[in-house]
Amino acid sequence: MLTQLNPSIPMDTPKGRGLALAVIDYGQEHNLLWVVTLDTSGEIWCVPNRDVRVPPNWSAGRQPE
Repeated sequence: MLTQLNPSIPMDTPKGRGLALAVIDYGQEHNLLWVVTLDTSGEIWCVPNRDVRVPPNWSAGRQPE
């Protein structure tokens, strides 16, 4: 199942920061895949769930490490 995200979600990935545009769910035996467009290069990647993190957000209580 492909779900478009509206609004997009900011994410940190191994390739850099970007915005998640969609999430792909192939079922319970698979990782979710986040469709992320990178801020620096504009590239679009499918990133496994285990490799993404939401960035710190003071108002949401997520402090930087």
